[in-house]
Amino acid sequence: MSTSASEISARIVEAVMAQKLAPGSRLGEQQLAMLFDCSRTIVREALTRLAARGIVTVSARRGWFVIEPSQEEAREAFEARRVIELGLIRSTGKIDKTALRQLKSHLQREKAALKESDVGNRSFLLGDFHVCLAECLGNTLLADTLRDFTARTTLIAMLYQSTHDAVQSCEDHVQIVAALERGDHAAAEALMAAHIGTVQSALRVQAPTDPLAQLRDALAPLQQNTAARPKRRKPAASSPNDPDSSTYLGALL
Repeated sequence: MSTSASEISARIVEAVMAQKLAPGSRLGEQQLAMLFDCSRTIVREALTRLAARGIVTVSARRGWFVIEPSQEEAREAFEARRVIELGLIRSTGKIDKTALRQLKSHLQREKAALKESDVGNRSFLLGDFHVCLAECLGNTLLADTLRDFTARTTLIAMLYQSTHDAVQSCEDHVQIVAALERGDHAAAEALMAAHIGTVQSALRVQAPTDPLAQLRDALAPLQQNTAARPKRRKPAASSPNDPDSSTYLGALL
């Protein structure tokens, strides 16, 4: 049985969150069709869905690629996560025991992953915590939205070489769940705000640069003062073989 478009898109998002697909990675339709044993039509459907979700982009002549977020898109993605996650915590009621058990189980998997060498699994679990939190707080619609935003911020962290420590990230998650467990939603909200801010501040985002700087430097006038050159006397006569002839390329330059 061939893989469905939904399964393909889910696998691609998981690969992004596990940092196994880097920003700008090409996603060939034929290669994906062979890998998932399905038609290119199904692959195209999956990629079209991901394009609508802001995970991949398509070029008419070059094909499909994982997005490469700009600095402005990075800022917007973190701001969107901040609005969604803080609002979700603020509006939630008492956390039931089943949800708490699910969250604590996820934290145990995070801690176990920190001790292993599988960086992909660790990265996925740290990002998926936010999706799991939304699900446990009873909003599957926001969980789906957060999955996409988390994937995008993972790409941003890869593109801008995040220095955020995975151990610290896991500890932040532990504190957020602890605050929710004791019913201190204000503390949980403050902890989440600090957590997202820490992750964002760890990005090595360069200051805006002048897009014309390189061209401007290349076309700047030479240091020598050409106006001070002595004028050359015009020869009385010239021949086609004379280097000073007006037809000589050096004279034209």
